[in-house]
Amino acid sequence: MTSAATLSDATATDPIRWSTRLWGMLITLCIVLFLDGLDVSMIGVALPSIGAELDLSTSTLQWLVSGYVLGYGGLLLLGGRTADLLGRRKVFLIALAVFAIASLAGGLVTSGPLLILTRFIKGLAAAFTAPTGLSIITTNFAEGPARNKALSIYTVFGAGGYSMGLLFGGLMTGIGWRWTFLLPVPIALAALGAAWVLVPKDEAAEEGGHDILGALLSTAGMLLLVYTVVSAPEAGWGSPRTIISFIAAAVLFAGFIAVEKKVKYPLVRLGILRKVTLVRASLAIIAVAGSYFSWQFIVTLYLQDSLGWSPLKLAMALLPVGLLVVASAFFSDKLVDRFGTGPIIAVTMVVMAIGYLLFLRLDTTPSYLTMILPAVLLIGIGWVGFPAINIQATNGIDDDEQGLAAGVLQTSMQVGAAIVLAVNTAIISSGSHGASTPAAVLDNFRPGLQFAAGVAIVGALIAMTAYLPKRAKARAQEPELELVG
Repeated sequence: MTSAATLSDATATDPIRWSTRLWGMLITLCIVLFLDGLDVSMIGVALPSIGAELDLSTSTLQWLVSGYVLGYGGLLLLGGRTADLLGRRKVFLIALAVFAIASLAGGLVTSGPLLILTRFIKGLAAAFTAPTGLSIITTNFAEGPARNKALSIYTVFGAGGYSMGLLFGGLMTGIGWRWTFLLPVPIALAALGAAWVLVPKDEAAEEGGHDILGALLSTAGMLLLVYTVVSAPEAGWGSPRTIISFIAAAVLFAGFIAVEKKVKYPLVRLGILRKVTLVRASLAIIAVAGSYFSWQFIVTLYLQDSLGWSPLKLAMALLPVGLLVVASAFFSDKLVDRFGTGPIIAVTMVVMAIGYLLFLRLDTTPSYLTMILPAVLLIGIGWVGFPAINIQATNGIDDDEQGLAAGVLQTSMQVGAAIVLAVNTAIISSGSHGASTPAAVLDNFRPGLQFAAGVAIVGALIAMTAYLPKRAKARAQEPELELVG
């Protein structure tokens, strides 16, 4: 089996011409990340069919989405650190096998609670495959053009999974909702076999330990935070249960920070959070994912339930987003090599925000060519900056903390997006109830569309402030500035 060092050395000397084996490893990792993203968005299209067959209420159906987010977002930090400590190949293979088994079980069960459990387990497995896959890439491709190209391809697949989920969901739901669970099974098994052969063996960390208490506190805090935000719209943001849950989550996080400062081998080296590149990338990914998921949630409900669009018609309407993401695989790394990550992130986020603002023109008889398509195209351009965000987050990070950095970034994405979506849901839920006409429903949804646009605008402003002309020279000379303190 070729060693990681050998692969990395080969990449360093020839960053463009990769071996067939190296290409095979990269594509395998990309397919697994595509499945992770696909699973987040594909289930949304199938919810009405699942509810009808299993006789599930709306409040129960939401946990088919939230259960995945709880497992995924709550355990990402643990997943990234575990890969660093136990060996990336071992963790990746085990997690991918669990993902395939849970997918199969989800397509076979006939109970709502069991279906939700399979979703949580799939999210848990993805929490280990996603940061581990990213750290496998960053430790096998030398920092610079080779790594930029590999990360661009990798993250394009991830973004493509999210954006193409509606299309696959529409197609599979037409056959039967169980196929939205069964579709990933053969793909995951094929990827498991390929990863067994292509991913190089690596050794566990020579030094280090498992911060069990820190893992328990951070995971419990993350799970409780996501649960509280997801359930707050139904329970009430000012209800005693919600307030107590937020206080408990804050206590857990405070305990986690205290433990990390004292333990010999912390789960999260708090100093890594002083990396400006990682912090800004995390804020950017929250804005991109949070605004898009909130916007897509409203668009799906309005166009299907109020205007009578079929799932497949809706999927085709949003398909340009996925096509733009796929097309960016051919040039995103070249843009990063030429302009750097910062300007690309700033420009694409500004364009994305403009797309959301244009979509505020939505009415009850929207023209696809003149109203919907221009906004969709601009929003899709926002995802073109997704690879640059991942590259920025991992630049300058030591190999033994690549999994940790990847976990921080993807935790920000999952948990941040879940929080933004929950707040958006609370906004539209606080409007008029019982609205039946398309005009009344749209009036109820419009504040949510404005909120999604506002999140994107804030993200764009944060990205732009870091690259003002007066700071360009300093940043070029010292690209890994750290926060003071």
